[in-house]
Amino acid sequence: MGRVTVRGKVLRIKDGTATERVDTFVVEEPLEIRLDGEPLSITMRTPGDDFDLAAGFLVSEGVVSRAEEITAIRYCAGATEDGSNTYNVLDVSLAPGVPRPDTSLERNFYTTSSCGLCGKASLDAVRTQARWRVAEDGARIGADTLTALPDRLREAQRVFDRTGGLHAAGLFTADGELLALREDVGRHNAVDKLVGWALRSGRLPLEGTVLMLSGRASFELVQKAWMAGVPMMAAVSAPSSLAVDLAEEAGITLAGFLRGTSMNVYAGRHRILLKKALSAPSAATGGVRSSGQ
Repeated sequence: MGRVTVRGKVLRIKDGTATERVDTFVVEEPLEIRLDGEPLSITMRTPGDDFDLAAGFLVSEGVVSRAEEITAIRYCAGATEDGSNTYNVLDVSLAPGVPRPDTSLERNFYTTSSCGLCGKASLDAVRTQARWRVAEDGARIGADTLTALPDRLREAQRVFDRTGGLHAAGLFTADGELLALREDVGRHNAVDKLVGWALRSGRLPLEGTVLMLSGRASFELVQKAWMAGVPMMAAVSAPSSLAVDLAEEAGITLAGFLRGTSMNVYAGRHRILLKKALSAPSAATGGVRSSGQ
């Protein structure tokens, strides 16, 4: 298994004075995912929890939804010319009868640590039909519990403490209990690792849970939550317009800009339990979505 962090020299400049120091960097390496020996996807990721990453990616793409649909995940030996194992190539074997995905050029699976799922033929191709009816999930969460999740997520980020360069995705119960956390240089990888853990643990669909993100909420992350059956999703930063649209369509509660005791709720507000009754929007805002300020 590859290293998660490495050490190296940096030049630090503060108040015009330069000093040389040793710092810790998060590792970023490519991972090729193969399906029964055939290339499927290449993603830039932080080594670690690679089996969960591959499994979660297949859930996100609608290939699998149950642990028994995957018979084996293994690193490929001899992935280099000298025959060594770089632990950067995985082969996933599907159970007999599980349909293989379309891997044509029109629906390629090349991903990067920054963009998530790229190269889709169209928006409709990304909007994969989920197997779970998330809108029917009766979960509820207190506003105070939800706004406390960023701090709980940050406290559990071990690698971030050393590097400051990782995204995190945490899965919580509606009572605020942390079930699992994954870190990665790519925000979509962190979510896939979390979903893959849930799949391999036989936990899908993730009813009654909250997916907490350390950054922004993008379209593909809401899609991943939908494919895993997650009814509630929260992010430290902003959602995109497509993320809000998809959350509304899926019936997912989506909150953003969780700062201190405040947050914005963009979709699924019926799941948020308030201490005080909802007040009417002021004439100044006109009910328009806030920018988080």
